[in-house]
Order: sequence, then C-alpha cells, then structure tokens
Amino acid sequence: MISIIVPVYRDEAALKNFLAQKNKLKGDYELLFVITKEDEHLVQKYKDERILIAPKGRSFQMNHGAKNSTGEILLFLHCDSIFEENILEEVQKSIEKSPAGCLRLYFDSKHPLMKICGFMSRLRVRTRNIAFGDQGIFLTRNLLEEIGGFREIPIMEDYQLSMDIKDRGIRILQCDSKIITRAVRFEKGGMLRTMYRMQKFQHMYRNGESISKIAREYRNIR
Repeated sequence: MISIIVPVYRDEAALKNFLAQKNKLKGDYELLFVITKEDEHLVQKYKDERILIAPKGRSFQMNHGAKNSTGEILLFLHCDSIFEENILEEVQKSIEKSPAGCLRLYFDSKHPLMKICGFMSRLRVRTRNIAFGDQGIFLTRNLLEEIGGFREIPIMEDYQLSMDIKDRGIRILQCDSKIITRAVRFEKGGMLRTMYRMQKFQHMYRNGESISKIAREYRNIR
C-alpha cells in the first residue's frame, strides 16, 4: 500500500483543491493530511478525511505523518500540487527499480523562464540525484527509517533527505508521471532573482551556514 502524506499550513484553499483531485487516485492507498494547531478547526470541517496534528514545520509534519501511516511506500506531496491519474501506478513501478524516487516537475506557468526552471529541476534529479519536496518525493518505509526520517530543521529538509539517500549510493529514480506546482513565489519575487537565491541557499547549506540564517533569508522571498 502507498501512504500519501500531505503537510498543510494555513492554506485551506489548496487543501480543497487537493481533495478535488482524489478521484484520480486509483489502487491501494491511504491519504493523510498533517496540519498544525493553527489549523485545528479543519479536523471537524473535513471530518471524513484523516487529519493529524503535528508541531509547525514541514519536516515535523511529514515525520509525524510517516510514523502514523501504514503503507510500505511513502509518497510526500505538497498540498498545492496537481498530479496525474497514473501517479500511484507509476510510483509502484518506480519503487520496484529503486527504493527512492520522485515525479517529473512542471510549473503552472507558460513563461519561458519557468519552463527552463522545470527542465533544470528534472535535470538536477538525473545528474545530481537531488529532488525537492515539490517534486513529489517517494521512498520505502524501510529506507526512511534507516535514514532516521526527515531532518527536523526549518528549511532544506528535502535537500538533506536527498543527500542522505545519495550518501547510501541509492538512485532517486524520476518516474513517468508529471506533477505541476505553482510558480507564484517566482512571480512575486522576480523569476531570475528567486532562482538565483534558491541556488544561493543550497550553496549556503552545503557549506555549513547557519540553518536559522538560511531560513530567515528564505522567508523574505516567500
């Protein structure tokens, strides 16, 4: 079974849009939304859904979801992502070849720069074995437990997970299913400027800069 874990933070509109896609999900799966106390009212409002409450922070929420899930395959999706109908079938096929993988990322923008950004994100998986959270990371429960879960830090938890997988000589396999994510943060912050700063944050993290400092700078472009 595949456990789909979706962290949510103050974005009920995205939650509604995600639920509108549920009919695309075919096969043996469970769906867990992980919210924080700020969104506690959603538990009663969406009482037909399985909603857990965890400390604030995507890494805490995803770890909490993983610990309370039952599937042997764990698929982590952002709440505002748009996925294809073949998502679970392709994840299952991919996991038979490698214990870790992600989807093929595209942006909801036709701007040439965002098309380039999507291409570079897909290329990064193939050439550097690095996947980010908006690419729909999935892995076996055994591998996540071996790694020790997501590093519980305020930012870069997905980057660190990829490095932990890479350190074990495991290939992150990009499967044949698209995932579409919003380009809004690039549009608000300036596309080239935001792309540059994202690269800068990765460089800072690799060089051991304070994670608090990186998080502060990142919040300024959200």
